[in-house]
This record gives sequence, structure tokens and C-alpha cells, in this order.
Amino acid sequence: QERLVESGGGLVQPGESLTLSCDASGFTRSYYAIGWFRQAPGKEREVVSCISSTEYSTYYADSVKGRFTISRNAAKNVTYLQMNGLEPEDTAIYYCAIQTWPSDIADIEFYKYWGQGTQVTVSS
Repeated sequence: QERLVESGGGLVQPGESLTLSCDASGFTRSYYAIGWFRQAPGKEREVVSCISSTEYSTYYADSVKGRFTISRNAAKNVTYLQMNGLEPEDTAIYYCAIQTWPSDIADIEFYKYWGQGTQVTVSS
């Protein structure tokens, strides 16, 4: 069974940092891109940042540009989301997901394999 496992969430104060990890070592199929998404209470799930498996292409939502950085350790098959300057508006459950077919890496509709999510809470 294909499996993605997120970790690294927690409670932080505004301005602090967190690094999320998405372990895809249990994902046996080849894939085209991996992305981070988030869903806040009462809101739709939205794309945060994505990276192609070749690392040639990356995408960041406008709301996180300059604050978040996506990266991969291909050898370990782990993708990271470094989040700096966290704001209360970043509070959400963060999910990683995989796109297995060449498509728009920023389009959530093309991501078919999802992890269970990790909670990020930014509050003073």
C-alpha cells in the first residue's frame, strides 16, 4: 500500500519556524511531483508548495513566498517544508501528496495519494 507520512507539526508562536517532513519511502511507485497542502478549519484545502521529482520545478503559493522553502532528500525519499516567519494565518492541518502523472504540479486535482496530515498551530 502506498503510504505518505507527515511529521514535524506543532504549536509555535508568531514569527517562529517549523520544518515539516513527508516520508515517502513507503511509496513504491514512481511519481512526478510531491506537494504540501493545508486546510484550515472551515476552509478548503489549498496548495502551499510543490516540487517535481527532478527538483527542476517548484511552486509556492503567494501567501508563503519568501517564508517557506520546499526541498527533497532523494536518497531518503523525504520532502521537507521549511516554514519561517509563521503567522496565525498559517494555522492548519498540513498534508503532503503525490502526483503520479505529468501534470500541472500546482493543481491540487492531480494529486491522488495523500498522507494523514500534521497539525500546525501558530498562536501567542
